[in-house]
Amino acid sequence: MMKQLANINSLKDWRRSIGTGSVGFVPTMGALHAGHGKLIEQSCAENEKTLVSIFVNPTQFNDQNDCATYPQPLKEDLELCEKAGVDAVFLPQRRELYPDNYTYRVIENEESTVLEGESRPEHFDGVLTVVMKLLILANANKAYFGEKDWQQLKLVRGMAGAYFLDTEVVGVPTVREEDGLALSSRNVRLSASARMLAPEFHRVLSTAMDCAMARLELESLGFDVEYVDERDGRRLGAVQLEGVRLIDNVQAME
Repeated sequence: MMKQLANINSLKDWRRSIGTGSVGFVPTMGALHAGHGKLIEQSCAENEKTLVSIFVNPTQFNDQNDCATYPQPLKEDLELCEKAGVDAVFLPQRRELYPDNYTYRVIENEESTVLEGESRPEHFDGVLTVVMKLLILANANKAYFGEKDWQQLKLVRGMAGAYFLDTEVVGVPTVREEDGLALSSRNVRLSASARMLAPEFHRVLSTAMDCAMARLELESLGFDVEYVDERDGRRLGAVQLEGVRLIDNVQAME
C-alpha cells in the first residue's frame, strides 16, 4: 500500500522505517505524465524503495499567476504513482518547506544566469533552494531528474557536489511523443494547430547546421525564439508557440 506523507514529520518517520534499504527519490511538481513515469520506473528498478514528492514550488515562478494556475490533478497523480510501484508520496505545504518565508536560499552565480536563467531571472534560485530542502529531507541514495531540463540537471548535480550531499543525482533521457515532441505538462495547452507544428522544434534543433540557422528556421516556421545555444556538447533551445513555452535539447552536431 502506497503511503501518503502529508508533512515533514511523517516523511522522517517513514524514512527511518526504511533503515539501510536503498531509496530512490523523484521530486516533481505534479501534473505527472509518461516522462515522470520513466523517472519512477528507473528508480523502482534501481532501489528497494521509491519516494515521490509533489509540490508546486512558488519560488521558481517569475509570474505568480502561472503558479496559481499550474495544473494540480492530485487524484490522477497519486493513481499514476501507485500503479508505477511508488512506496510513498510526500505532499508538503508551503509553510512547512518555507518556514523562513524564503529568506534563506541557494544561489549559483554563473551557470544559472544564462539561457533559462537569463529568460527567467531568479528561477534557478527557487529551483535549487527547494531541491536542496527536498534532498536533505528525503536522504535518498539516488534522485532522478529528466534530461529535458538539461541546465537544471547540471545545476542540481553541481549543487550536490558543492555541498557534499550523499545523494547521487541521476539524469534520465527525455521521453518523447512519436513525432519527437518532448513530453511536458505544458503540451496540453497547445491548440490543435500548434500541436501539429510543435514537433518541428525538436527536428530543427536536431538537423540545423548551427544555432543561427536553427533560429532562422524556427522563426520562419512561426516560433518565437528565446534562445538557441550550444554548451557542454548539447544544443539547447527555448521557444514560445501561441504563448506556450517549450524547451528542449539534443546532442550538438559535430
